[in-house]
Amino acid sequence: MSHSKRPDLSPDSLTALVEQRRLKKEQRKAALAREEEEKSRILPRRWIAVQEAPGTGQQLRVMTWNLLAQSLVRRELFPTSDCLKAAQREHMIYREILSHNADICCLQERHPSEVDRLEKLLPVLQNAGYNHVYAAGPRKKHGCLIAFRKDAYSLISERMVEYDLEEVRGGEREVARRGSSFRTRNIASLVALRPVNAVSEGVVVATTHLFWHPSGATQLSIANRQAAILLREVSKFRDEVSPTERWPCIISGDFNFPPDDAAYSLFTGDPLLSEQIARLAASRVVHKTIDPDVPAAPEAATEEAEEEEGAAAKETDPDRIITNARPALPEDGLLTDTELADMLRQLDRPMSVYDSAQRICCASSTLEGALTYGNRISIPSERHGAYEPNWTSYTYYWKSVLDYMFVVSPPQRKIVVTKLAKPHQTDALSPGIPLKGVCGSDHISLGAELFIPPP
Repeated sequence: MSHSKRPDLSPDSLTALVEQRRLKKEQRKAALAREEEEKSRILPRRWIAVQEAPGTGQQLRVMTWNLLAQSLVRRELFPTSDCLKAAQREHMIYREILSHNADICCLQERHPSEVDRLEKLLPVLQNAGYNHVYAAGPRKKHGCLIAFRKDAYSLISERMVEYDLEEVRGGEREVARRGSSFRTRNIASLVALRPVNAVSEGVVVATTHLFWHPSGATQLSIANRQAAILLREVSKFRDEVSPTERWPCIISGDFNFPPDDAAYSLFTGDPLLSEQIARLAASRVVHKTIDPDVPAAPEAATEEAEEEEGAAAKETDPDRIITNARPALPEDGLLTDTELADMLRQLDRPMSVYDSAQRICCASSTLEGALTYGNRISIPSERHGAYEPNWTSYTYYWKSVLDYMFVVSPPQRKIVVTKLAKPHQTDALSPGIPLKGVCGSDHISLGAELFIPPP
């Protein structure tokens, strides 16, 4: 007959033991919560009121953000960052996305090749009540994701636009029809969403990550071509899914050009300035990825590396040196200034959410002028761009405005911005993000509440 070595406990002792175990469990739970809070801590984001919604209609909150793909992280690019490892940034990224409480999230720079990264992000979105559509270019290390609340919207249609394959004019020669100077593998992701209650009309959402190159001179004509194609394809997609109603459109992402660039001016309908025309003319080159007969530069980066954002982007790189390329010839078919303007003139002109909303806020003194792009870079008042955020990318070496949120209003109805995620003060981002407790990416997210009048 066996005997237990454990002494019999009185009822009071048992109660005390249970309470002790409960306290230990609560302490472990609190410690884990503190650890989770510390890992996910970010700079709080204030929302500011822009204007009242003029009546009843569809209201939705949208955010866009470039998440900084882990495959593009390099210590030499972010020498002051203290959170370059994926595990250090991940929870900050989740919190930033969810803190916007958006109906629609447009995210750039995630890819299935980063298996642990995308497979961790998707459950977070699903648990928060989102469905998603993901798209990436062939062999591209990052892509675009559009998430939408499944209790609010259903997916009607989707499309991926591959800029390399799109034609910009007619003609017999394929090279001239495409008018491309560089094979970039960049894409845009387009979706048509309908409210689940079917009371309101649907909305077209597009997000993109346009081409970037360490040589700014190379990039200008490529960005102009891609931006023009983007607006054209969004318009075509909208007319296909809503031929009679012509649904409102939201276009957001990392455009990789600042507000004083020719691409921004053309996209928003401003005439080109003489200095923009000169920079655009100098950027018209044809790269070896389009013309294999272009001689390779000595010790040039590999094709794979040169086409990826961040590659060769060192402080010592001269901004205007163009390698593996030759000046464009008329037969290359690169779009002229006139062709670009004519192509965009035929389309509904998009309105920049931040540029229009922050103009209103500054006029009513509800936003400090230091939080606008025009506080740093002089832009004439009659042109667009001065009221974009002060920064949307802020790293130790690279500080600029590259991310935007545009809307295309339906005929006879204007989309109104009612609230806005306020930009951060510059000193809060120094010496450069990503930074623990501040932001998990090298870009700053944008967010807005939109009011769409009923048909």
